[in-house]
Order: sequence, then C-alpha cells, then structure tokens
Amino acid sequence: MRRGSIPGGSGTVRPLRTYGDPVLRAAARAVTVEDRPLRRLVEDMYATMYAARGVGLAACQVGLPLRIFVYDCPDDEDRRHRGHVLNPRLVSTGGVTVRGPEGCLSLPGLEYGTPRADEAVVEGEDVEGRPVRIEGTGFFARCLQHEYDHLDGGLFVDRLSGLRQRRALRAARQFLD
Repeated sequence: MRRGSIPGGSGTVRPLRTYGDPVLRAAARAVTVEDRPLRRLVEDMYATMYAARGVGLAACQVGLPLRIFVYDCPDDEDRRHRGHVLNPRLVSTGGVTVRGPEGCLSLPGLEYGTPRADEAVVEGEDVEGRPVRIEGTGFFARCLQHEYDHLDGGLFVDRLSGLRQRRALRAARQFLD
C-alpha cells in the first residue's frame, strides 16, 4: 500500500460469511509465497470491515481460509491502531481477565460479555513480508485475540459459558436459516 493512502479506499466490499458457514469453523492455512501478492485482498478486507462498521476482520469472514486479519481499532485510551498481519502468532496474553462486550461481523447484532486478557501481543508479517509485532491493551487487546481466534476456527461465543453461551448459540441459530 502506498504511504498516505487510506486502507480500503481502493478495495471492493466482499460478502461477509455468517454463523453456520463451514469456513468460519475451519482452521486457516498459512499464507505462502504462492498466495502473493495479497495487497488487493488486504484492501478488500479493509473496505469490507469499514462497510460493516467493524474494528477487525479475518480472511475467513470473506470466505478465504488464510491466516490474515486487518484491524482499525481503538484502545481504552482512544488511541487508534490500524494495520494488517499475515501468519500471525499470538505470542502472549496477560494482565487481568476482563469480561467486556464483544460482537462479531459474522454474528451481526449479537453482543455478549466475553472474558479476554487485557493485554495481547501478536507477531507476524505484513504484505511485503516484513516482520510486524503488535502490542495491544484493553479493547485493542480484545480485538487482536478475537481476530486471532477466527484463524483457528473460533468464534467469540465459544469463550462464553453456561447460560450466556446457551443464549448466544440460540440467538446465532437465526443465521442458519
């Protein structure tokens, strides 16, 4: 991407996959040299995330089982974090566990208090193959963990338990029709 360009500004909005689509439950595969170039996909993912008014988006949510996610997310101090990561690894989580509101573009309209670590560190690479390290706290740490879960076939409702999880799964069934 060019310096100074707006991510997603030249992208195409892709259809979002919703709960029940098998691609959301499959582990994504690592991005390889054969998958490149990926600039267009990353641009499309930003455009799709912005159109849906999200703060993060994993490639599986647009139907591609690749280990990629994009984000444009504030932390608890309202500092904006924007970027993308290929082949991310969640290298650490820490701090206190916080139960905070969480939703998902693949489960539109659903939001539940979900426990997440208050700190997270993700490492991977950018579209140019350069290493990236992303450190997040608060809401941004929640975003990083949420998008990382998608890459292993996870959804935020999997982190719920008891009555909360039963209610969330019952509500999610609306996407199966």
